[in-house]
Amino acid sequence: MNISKDNLKKLDKFKGYLNNDQVTELFKIFDIKFAAGHWCAGDFMDRFMTVGYNDPDKLSSDIISQIKRVADAKIVGIEFHNNIFLNGKGAIDYDVINTVKETLKKYNMVATNMNTNLWGAPKWKLGGVANPDKRIREEALQVLIQAIDIAKEVGCKSVAYWPGSDGWDYNFQINYGVILKYYIDGCIEVNKEAKKKGLKFAVEAKLHEPREGNIVIGTTEKAGLVCKQVNEACGGNNMGVAIDYGHVQMYAGEPADNLYTMKQFGVPIHNFHVNNAKLHSNDEDRITGTGDIWRFIDFCYAAIDTGYEGWFGEDQFEYRTDPVQAMTLSRELFGNCMKKALIIYSKKDELEEAQSTGNAINTINIVKRIIFNE
Repeated sequence: MNISKDNLKKLDKFKGYLNNDQVTELFKIFDIKFAAGHWCAGDFMDRFMTVGYNDPDKLSSDIISQIKRVADAKIVGIEFHNNIFLNGKGAIDYDVINTVKETLKKYNMVATNMNTNLWGAPKWKLGGVANPDKRIREEALQVLIQAIDIAKEVGCKSVAYWPGSDGWDYNFQINYGVILKYYIDGCIEVNKEAKKKGLKFAVEAKLHEPREGNIVIGTTEKAGLVCKQVNEACGGNNMGVAIDYGHVQMYAGEPADNLYTMKQFGVPIHNFHVNNAKLHSNDEDRITGTGDIWRFIDFCYAAIDTGYEGWFGEDQFEYRTDPVQAMTLSRELFGNCMKKALIIYSKKDELEEAQSTGNAINTINIVKRIIFNE
């Protein structure tokens, strides 16, 4: 982001609630990079509606249609999953890559991050790189390394691994130390390859779901420990975390605190997924900014204060609303929350002086009018 005293003075022009065109101008001035996962623009299924919630004749979920919908929501960055670039035999389909690149160029869009799918096939049901079967672990490693090549071809700057299937459902089901070692060993190999190809490598923590018990890296803090060990083994600081706001809500953590914790321990943050989820719940991936806006604005402020320079990637599953309208609204609400965080940041010295007293009344009195009126 481009945060300077001169730019902060320009906040005076952004009075009241911002519409989407004003959000676009705010993003441009402060170089706030906003993206969306391609999946935000498709149909959605769950165990109660296995055929999808929308009429397929009215809402096509092919990748070109999804890209167009993301563009229609005035979102310039887009995240992908590796498996959409594979043919039926699991090999890279360069025709799809070329078509996607042409479509991105047509809509003036940027490929930001390549996610890896190691949960969507029966063979991954007991895990990917932390699977108890060595043969499956090796297959998972090859998929991750292949995803790096896909990311490079598509133009992404990072590749991310959310280990949805790696974990456990019952006590005593696995040896926690063994699967953690499997996971770290796999990440070392992936990070080496990503580093060689000039891409950042990120891991995304989540408490549970699809696992009923725990995913191998359930919290951002544990993911950060993994990153530190991997970076020590590989040299440098190429591996970092991708923080999903809703995932932190699942264990009622403080998303803003995560940012300062990672900075303190020297673990880079390569990507954000923004959305909303209820505390101590599942990962609902609701519209950004529809929950506790104090908490979300605090998170935005922390991103500014810790010097985050990456993308804010919308990750939502809106089953019963129009996807373009839902993405547009997420972008709009995010922009309004970010505006408030910027105004608070313009009073950073005053806020930090109040924080030094440890008195919540002092700090609330500084931010209250900004949160409720600006």
